[in-house]
Amino acid sequence: MNPARRIQLVDVFGDGPYRGNPLAVVEDSDGLSTDDMLAITRWLNLSETTFVLPPTQPGADYRVRIFTLDREYPFAGHPTLGTCHAWLASGGKPADPTRVIQECGAGLVPVRRDGERLAFRAPPLIRGGSVDPGFVDEVAAVLGIPPTAIVDAQWADNGPGWVAVLLGSAAEVLALEPAADTTRRWDIGVVGPHVPGAECAFELRAVFSDHTHQLREDPVTGSLNASIAQWLIRTGRARPPYVAAQGTRLGRRGRIHIDVDADGEVWVGGRSHTIIAGVQRHDPL
Repeated sequence: MNPARRIQLVDVFGDGPYRGNPLAVVEDSDGLSTDDMLAITRWLNLSETTFVLPPTQPGADYRVRIFTLDREYPFAGHPTLGTCHAWLASGGKPADPTRVIQECGAGLVPVRRDGERLAFRAPPLIRGGSVDPGFVDEVAAVLGIPPTAIVDAQWADNGPGWVAVLLGSAAEVLALEPAADTTRRWDIGVVGPHVPGAECAFELRAVFSDHTHQLREDPVTGSLNASIAQWLIRTGRARPPYVAAQGTRLGRRGRIHIDVDADGEVWVGGRSHTIIAGVQRHDPL
């Protein structure tokens, strides 16, 4: 049996503990195969589990592999912040005290400290641009709305594969009743503006299909907020800095802080809290 590995259960993006998106972080993951990692992820049954490894690229402080219940992602937002939080909580010391450099499938991702929050620099899109009208119609059917309710749509894929749709208001986003299951894979992000002067500028929801073809809703999604922020800021629909809300329909209070630096790079931040820390004593057979 391999030595016990430390595991932290981290709440990410919540405005307090138990209000964001949970993440399991498995430390010292050398010796685990890809199948082992997927088995552990499915047993924990969280939306994502990450596995921390020594870096392989110059300049990286650590390497992470990010798994959902059915596949590995090159990048994901709440796993990035949650893993960085867990690494720091376990005594990790970055080479540069001003920021942590994470190595993942998408390359090197800088993470900076913003007071009580961590923030990652939004990675470039793997796929962007307009969405075929026929595909928009299919997305509308999954969301249970007429295609005319969609103000605009854009590919917003920075790893998970998001297609993003803009509705007329946050109220419309919160009123959505998506389908329960599907025969194909979906990764749909929905955004709508709150009224001026509200606590948050935008409301987001993320709907995706799992390995059983059931449609699920992610409580808070950093990768989606990153790519939607890039889209909304570029098209003049959002002015940074701003705060977005997500998870409201699930009883969560996700708060995602969006900012742009002097170089025009989008940064996505939020709070993280370690809820449980323990050890993994057995690897999968």
